[in-house]
Amino acid sequence: MKLTHEQRITLHGFNNLTKSLSFNMYDICYTRTKEEREAYIEYIDEQYNSDRLKGILQSVTDIIGAHVLNIAQQDYVPQGASVTFLISEGPTVEVPNESFDESPGPLPKSVVLQLDKSHITVHTYPEYHPDEGISTFRADIDVSTCGEISPLKALNYLIHSFDTDIMTIDYRVRGFTRDIYGQKLFIDHEISSIQNYIPDEVLNHYDFIDVNVYQENIFHTKCKLKRFDLNNYLFGYTKDKLSPEEQAEITERLKTEMDEIFYGKNMNRST
Repeated sequence: MKLTHEQRITLHGFNNLTKSLSFNMYDICYTRTKEEREAYIEYIDEQYNSDRLKGILQSVTDIIGAHVLNIAQQDYVPQGASVTFLISEGPTVEVPNESFDESPGPLPKSVVLQLDKSHITVHTYPEYHPDEGISTFRADIDVSTCGEISPLKALNYLIHSFDTDIMTIDYRVRGFTRDIYGQKLFIDHEISSIQNYIPDEVLNHYDFIDVNVYQENIFHTKCKLKRFDLNNYLFGYTKDKLSPEEQAEITERLKTEMDEIFYGKNMNRST
């Protein structure tokens, strides 16, 4: 049964549901020499250092209305960074109507609601193929909250915070809370797909696959860019510097890399 905002269920005590969003993004690049690879890794480390990542997570806490209790951040050697926010409930003012809707969240706009026992983390993983000239940057962000709003409201902002070729997104509601009559509630909002929280302009640029287990309140979607422009994957030069044969070979390698990440398996490569 879908409730109107006036028909909201009265709970017995605090909302004990835990809502967890896992957002994983991948950026692919062709680095044909050791020097290009090292320059790409250095560029990624500069673009997504712990200070910038901390700023992104701070905006996420603003969107979901949390108070930051503690911040831990680290830049690693030779590459990569991590940031963790421990957050608590924010002041409960008026829960916005859009928190009940399957729709993209703000970019960003402060939303104030109740949270507790929550955390937000981000870890980055720059890596490269040992001999094929492919470098990949991955960022994993986890937003775990308790309270009335879903962390999916931060998804729109996260998507716009990274340049990404592939995204894998998981959302799960765990535990239960009770109404004043003792009836268990295993989810407190309608959801049919994570895609409903992604704006149309983003949906139009990606191919999507959904895998949902509705009875367990587990939702999964992954997407890959539809259009391929080789110039977007070359580091420090454009495709007009390459022969047609080189363009074809590099394109095949890049598309294979993207397909393997998207489908989660190694694929046969042409010789």
